[in-house]
Amino acid sequence: MVYRIGVDIGGTKIAAGLLDDNLDFVAISSIPFMRVGGEAVSAAVAAQIRGLLAEAGIGEQALQSIGVAVPGSLDAQEAVVLDAHNLGFHGEPLRAQMQAHFPAIPVYLANDANAAALGELHKGAFVGCQTAALLTLGTGLGGGLILNGRMFNGGRGNGIEVGHTVLVDGGEPCTCGIHGCSEAYCSATALIREANRALRANPAGMLHKETGGDPARMTAKLAIDCAKAGDAAAKQVFDAYVGHLGSVVVSIIHMLDPEVIAIGGGVCRAGDFLFDPLREDVRAKCFFGSYAKICAAQLGNEAGIIGAAMLHYNKAR
Repeated sequence: MVYRIGVDIGGTKIAAGLLDDNLDFVAISSIPFMRVGGEAVSAAVAAQIRGLLAEAGIGEQALQSIGVAVPGSLDAQEAVVLDAHNLGFHGEPLRAQMQAHFPAIPVYLANDANAAALGELHKGAFVGCQTAALLTLGTGLGGGLILNGRMFNGGRGNGIEVGHTVLVDGGEPCTCGIHGCSEAYCSATALIREANRALRANPAGMLHKETGGDPARMTAKLAIDCAKAGDAAAKQVFDAYVGHLGSVVVSIIHMLDPEVIAIGGGVCRAGDFLFDPLREDVRAKCFFGSYAKICAAQLGNEAGIIGAAMLHYNKAR
């Protein structure tokens, strides 16, 4: 039996898993992320990996590879984290730092959204696909792409930034400094922003009642629940949100003609309340008569770990 390690480094926690040939978890763990620099983080991850091996009673010699996913941009060689603001990594040679702890085991590095798409390819919504796209609706709008059955990392190694495609020229400000990015309309943060605007405009409405008039208490789930309950202002906000998301999905379909577009992130917990009108919006806007299946991502928080564990395979192809 050959095993592989996948590590998903996030701004609050580091999740790592030991997987077998079937991509089943043999052991999994999570530790808090601390902004202490790449060397210290690598040492903590190395200890975490050795803990997984000890728990499973497996030696390092049985490991085929170690893959690490990070929320940031990488250099063309996928060895240096150029910028990962949530981690405080800037020009961090993370692959070499990890490799120093496991000199006999190949170490691979990838952007976390790309790794999540790769995870969906091997054990999720993209199994059997040659071309597929993953969108994640969270604090921002992330995305990963599968092309020709492989994780696509761009011609220059930058991957894709669906969240920073311009959806509305001169529109809402985005955290990147540009106005009108898709992220400024399709993220959970955008949904909360618009719900708070509706709260202020409708002091007698359900959104105001549920939050006590305090914008800090607004969440995407609350906004969706109020829309489900029939609150007119919340429903208007949600319908506009779905329309913007539909435009992003249609643009991906028109450019890439993927087999599947999977959507993940907390907003997807709305289920059919999101997907039914989204599919209808895409149908109304799409040029093609036959187009991508639109569905929920399947792997949740495990996607990045599984994808990171399969980075060796992506490189070998």
